[in-house]
Amino acid sequence: MSLTRRRTAAALLALPLALSATPALADGGRGRPRPRTLHIAGDSTAAQKYAAAAPETGWGMALPFFLGHSLTVANHAMNGRSSKSFIDEGRLTALLEGVRGGDLVLIQFGHNDEKTEDPARGTDPYTTYQEYLRQYIEGARERRAEPVLITPVERRRFAEDGTAKPTHGEYPAAMRALAAEEGVALLDLQALSLARWQELGPDGTLAYFNWLEPGESPNYPDGKQDNTHFQPRGAVEVARTTARALLDGRVLAPRDLRRLDAPVPEAWITWPQA
Repeated sequence: MSLTRRRTAAALLALPLALSATPALADGGRGRPRPRTLHIAGDSTAAQKYAAAAPETGWGMALPFFLGHSLTVANHAMNGRSSKSFIDEGRLTALLEGVRGGDLVLIQFGHNDEKTEDPARGTDPYTTYQEYLRQYIEGARERRAEPVLITPVERRRFAEDGTAKPTHGEYPAAMRALAAEEGVALLDLQALSLARWQELGPDGTLAYFNWLEPGESPNYPDGKQDNTHFQPRGAVEVARTTARALLDGRVLAPRDLRRLDAPVPEAWITWPQA
């Protein structure tokens, strides 16, 4: 057999294997691409909020506004969870059951890992925190999906001179170190959000966080002063920052994204009944 014929035969033999290894190509045998999914594992800052909590909004609720039609979001983030409790409650197992090759698994924890007085949630930055995060990374990779580590978005906290203050201790640095060690894409949302809150200042950030005057919302008749969770404007801002970071980090391509520099009306945010 000639060299050319041998190469052709080898290519034909390899073709079924190559097709089976290419995720999202087949859609019920019709040959249309299956939408890739971004699965969010995280805490209350990203989570879906319901009517009783409005106007509190997780940034995961706004992320679809910045994604192209070939991408969907499965938001598994849950209030109060840490990297540890999310796994201990079986939520990572449930998330991974829906992951397919070519998907992304976005992993943002830190807020509740810091609650070291709570044995159900607290972790140590450079030991247990990293150990739990590795389970997310390994689970995604086993399913031929791409894990993406996201440092925890910053709270609204300012020094007396108006300087935005970091609040997450060593957890962001520990995640950055793990990303470098494991060769995982990292979105440094902690640094990006801290810089944005600094630009806006103490007064400018009020409309981004869930600060409400008495009577402003029926869900909070006495008002609310929440420096951790977002109103729609803040959720849209953080989701836009996340989408831009996915582009800048070459996790997604320009064709995968939209509206990065366009207005997104707060009225687009909706809160379903629980």
